[in-house]
Amino acid sequence: MAVKSPNKAAGDAILGYMPDDTPPVGAMLSLGFQQVLTMFPATVLVAILTKFDVGVTLLATGIGTIIALLVTKRRIPMYYGSSFSYITVIITVMSLYAPECFNDPAQVYCREGVQLAQVGILGTGVLEILFGLLIMRIGKAALDRILPPIVTGSIAIVIGIALAGTALSQASANWAVAFVTLVITIVFSVYLQGKGLLGMIPILLGAIVGYLVAVPFGLVKFAGVMDAAWFRVPNITLPAFTDPRAWSVVVSVALIAIATIPESTAHLYQMSLYIDQLAKDLGRKPTSIKNLIGLNLVADGADDLVVGMLGGCPGTNYGENNSLMAITRNYSVPVLFTAAGFAILLGFVGKLAALINTIPVAVIGGLSIYLFGVIGKQGVALIQSERVNLFDPKNLAIGATILVLGIGGAMGLPDGLFPFKIPVFFPNGIPAIVFSAIVGILLNLLFVVLPPSAFGVKERSNIEF
Repeated sequence: MAVKSPNKAAGDAILGYMPDDTPPVGAMLSLGFQQVLTMFPATVLVAILTKFDVGVTLLATGIGTIIALLVTKRRIPMYYGSSFSYITVIITVMSLYAPECFNDPAQVYCREGVQLAQVGILGTGVLEILFGLLIMRIGKAALDRILPPIVTGSIAIVIGIALAGTALSQASANWAVAFVTLVITIVFSVYLQGKGLLGMIPILLGAIVGYLVAVPFGLVKFAGVMDAAWFRVPNITLPAFTDPRAWSVVVSVALIAIATIPESTAHLYQMSLYIDQLAKDLGRKPTSIKNLIGLNLVADGADDLVVGMLGGCPGTNYGENNSLMAITRNYSVPVLFTAAGFAILLGFVGKLAALINTIPVAVIGGLSIYLFGVIGKQGVALIQSERVNLFDPKNLAIGATILVLGIGGAMGLPDGLFPFKIPVFFPNGIPAIVFSAIVGILLNLLFVVLPPSAFGVKERSNIEF
């Protein structure tokens, strides 16, 4: 329960819920639904962009969150939703292996492509669990030598910017609607920040305004909503394990975990600071969940295993929900269980899924211009926050190579594939984002094994800001 800090005067009560607190029923329901509202826009948008089933995605986020909370023994209060980091590679593999349904504008759900992607999502889950167990064994410092911020940050930049062409292609369906959506979303993002719940859902608000603007243009078709049932069973699918193309998808999708691992870890650090501050204010012991880095990644992996088996979008713990918890000072795990329950129920609402599927391509394009750019800038923020020395030639070499290979390859090569064919894994060529990640990792390992200092090279000092 929320309690008053003994260090505060009467009337100055500190309200908040620690991870093991259970709020009253009314508060738990309202706080849980607020968590769902916060994760909803981004999670659903990922499903729309990748042509996954919206109902399955909502169902999977709920079940995945419950499993992740249980894996951490209710110690890490995180909500798990769809990640934008995987959009680029999923779009690439689905366009390549399921072009008939994925490239058809009339198709809002691409079953064949989803089943292939599921195998890759499962691979991501396995990789994250292995990384988590490795960190629990050897510590994060050792892992940082293999995947330093210059590698992970540069890959994050590629993930966002490589999608620029897709965003503009979607926007071209109706430039007026797309730019209105873009501008309104930016205005909401900037001017509503810190304004409670409204400040947490600028993407949803931008989508609503864009949707309303699109109606007079005749871009919204309501027939599917009227015909849809209120209750429907989501399109749960099994992964295409027997498809020989699955091996290529596994490697392509799983490698993106390289970019999500630092993101997930950063979320854990931020959450730990907020929870421990609340504990101090309440006169209680700190939880220090920042020490649970490995367990946090195992939970991420467990979530992806669940999502991959059901047919939902790959994900990670949600920064949006973490921010909401920081604002409301609500870190209650029972509230997150409640939110997960709401998400599961929403997955069975047929008219909701049908309504979401009526969002015009131009509106999605307007949102994508902003969102994909933000993904890229988050990579820049990671490099900046870790004070990566860009005056060091080895860091410049790694970062520059990843950027040009990833962005240039995605935009300039046919189907975004490098013409290096590897039997079984990449029979048609290596996706640009995957190739750039592999080259970046290998370059970094070269400098770890053969450090320039061993050859008498003096490292250039970083600039002081």
